Amino acid sequence: MNSISGKVFIDWDAFAARLSPVEVIDEPALVKKRSRDFFWYSPILNEALKGCFGDLVAVPKTVEEMKHCLKVAHDAEVPIVLRGGGTGNYGQSVPVEGGLIVETTSMNRILAVGDGFVNTEAGALMADINRALKATGQEMAMFPSTQDIATIGGFVAGGSVGIGSLATGALREPGNLIEIKALSVEKQPQEHVFRGEDVLKVHHAWGLNGVITEVTLRAVASRDWIACMATFDDYRSAFGAGFAAASANGIAPKMVSVVDARIVEYFPRLKGHLSEGRDLLACYVPAEDVDSVRALIADQGGRLELTLGDEDREAAGIPHVFEFCFNHTTLQVLKSDRSATYQQVNVPDPSDADALADLRQDLGDDVWTHHEFIRLGGKVVAVDLPIIWYSGKERLDAINRTYEAHGCSVFDAHTNEVERGGMHTADYTHLAWKKRLDPKGLLNSAKSAAWHQVKHLTADEIKAKAVT
Repeated sequence: MNSISGKVFIDWDAFAARLSPVEVIDEPALVKKRSRDFFWYSPILNEALKGCFGDLVAVPKTVEEMKHCLKVAHDAEVPIVLRGGGTGNYGQSVPVEGGLIVETTSMNRILAVGDGFVNTEAGALMADINRALKATGQEMAMFPSTQDIATIGGFVAGGSVGIGSLATGALREPGNLIEIKALSVEKQPQEHVFRGEDVLKVHHAWGLNGVITEVTLRAVASRDWIACMATFDDYRSAFGAGFAAASANGIAPKMVSVVDARIVEYFPRLKGHLSEGRDLLACYVPAEDVDSVRALIADQGGRLELTLGDEDREAAGIPHVFEFCFNHTTLQVLKSDRSATYQQVNVPDPSDADALADLRQDLGDDVWTHHEFIRLGGKVVAVDLPIIWYSGKERLDAINRTYEAHGCSVFDAHTNEVERGGMHTADYTHLAWKKRLDPKGLLNSAKSAAWHQVKHLTADEIKAKAVT
């Protein structure tokens, strides 16, 4: 069997035989399909990664089969990329260096549900986890808008916030991640257990520094959630109402999103349900808070147009409200027009709606803002995930500079290196653990620019570079 990637030249037939009894996929079309995630949201990443493929896919069903895959790859010095549902946006699961793709979706058992926690294998879908929790009167503290196809291991390795982060903070905040089990890539792979604050040693490392096999995370009491959708005459008013709803006493939203009216036009399943040409405020709130939300929206000059429980929503043929938030909003636009892209921007002061109005005026007509409110360190913050009508990197760089001139922080969505995106710097704690758990540097190493500068050092020497 020839190399599909054109980058790793070994006897792939013999390698596949050594993986037995683990299921393997070697059909080139299927291997190429599993070499993809949602990097095509970015035209820059699409150009850089569209020709990157793995050479073989392994589908282990147990931890022992996973260990076997890692041992065989270690012995042959074959690059490894872990893949869950493939919903990452930055090419996290794209095998840049070719080699072996290890798909985790068959390691999907929900192992235990208890009071305030759920323990699952890494390949479990978050929608399935929520269903299992619902039977006990609980739900996940947070989940991404892609919960139907995203795995918990992928979310822990590559994600940070989601629906619920307004209530319980980012995934990294204390108590949200209880325990992570990860395997090393060695001649005899070993299991390492990270608990409490130690989970941050492997969380959000893009699969660079260990193979996550099991996750225990926070569960919260389930509530009767109601989707509230309100419209406003202008974006400034919608944003101000969004901040008020996110920070109000007596309202406990799981999600608050503000969406430019021009983006709402790309939501066909809301046609006929909302007034056209108006900016949207979408909230997910407990049923007992709906009256308070209604009063707040009226006070802010808005029009509450939809209040939907699940039965009403299904009868109306409307998707979950969270399918119009976070990067699902980007997806809704891209379904119609692939010339769009997005960015990730932190707002310096979400209470200052006037500053936001000034920023929008300076951004120009090719940037359509869309804000999510979350809670970090107990404080309500806002992030902008704008739709950008892409006309080239030069214009994108200019847009970034405009945001920065207004005091915003840009977390670049158009890079596949972890240090140049949300991290903004090298995480030497992550890289020290990579050295310990992956001494040959086989795990997703192309996704870290800093790894190649420190891989010759010992784990302790790398850790010493960490800024405390």
